[in-house]
Amino acid sequence: MKKALLIFFVLFCITSSQSQVLISLIFGDKLNSPFLEFGLEGGANFSSISNLETSKTKIDFNLGFYFDFKSKKNPSWMLNTGVIVKSPMGAKNVSLYSLNNADLDNTFKGGNVDREIRYFNIPILIKYKFKNNIYIKSGPQLGLLAKAFDKFSKEINGEDIAYKNNVRDKIHVIDAGIVIGAGYHINSGKGLNITLQYYYGLVPLMKGDLSPNQYNRSLYLTAGIPIGKGKADKKRAEKETFENGVILPEEEE
Repeated sequence: MKKALLIFFVLFCITSSQSQVLISLIFGDKLNSPFLEFGLEGGANFSSISNLETSKTKIDFNLGFYFDFKSKKNPSWMLNTGVIVKSPMGAKNVSLYSLNNADLDNTFKGGNVDREIRYFNIPILIKYKFKNNIYIKSGPQLGLLAKAFDKFSKEINGEDIAYKNNVRDKIHVIDAGIVIGAGYHINSGKGLNITLQYYYGLVPLMKGDLSPNQYNRSLYLTAGIPIGKGKADKKRAEKETFENGVILPEEEE
């Protein structure tokens, strides 16, 4: 299952052209230590926009990488951070509005509008793992706007037609809010991290007085996998063996 998930991550990275994630796959073992865990994580997020009339929850996929910086005094406490490289938010069934173009307005009359807002999100969370490998975490999350558009769609004569209206200039470039979550680390910390966390946006979504009471909301269900952790552990064991002058069985004459 771990190999299948890793293959999925690699394919996802290639199709998304996220070179920084591919680099992290190659050098993952160099980013792991007894007090640092590095890995990839991805899954589904269920997003909505508060106080946006007629809108519904939008389902998308997210992908990113994470770091767990463990406290040397008490490894149960960690700083959990990283970057969610692919993290679309938004809402479905936004109220239809005029595109200031008679032909487009007539074409999409009675159609649907979905709002998609893409961010690079950076969580900065305090994480605590219990002895049974269940963990909880909470803290702020910052988002940098990449793209934002409204997708108009309609079926005409059995064919689906669509039009993307760029709304990036109407949305704040920086988003920020609070994250709270919980999860389980399989196989004593060496396997998958299964996490459920909720993001509560605190920065108004729209600029000016367009919609001052609209905020991002998103529920994340993710699976994270340490990258290169086993290889890093093996290297450390070999180094300690060499430094202690222990001769391995296969080296004895």
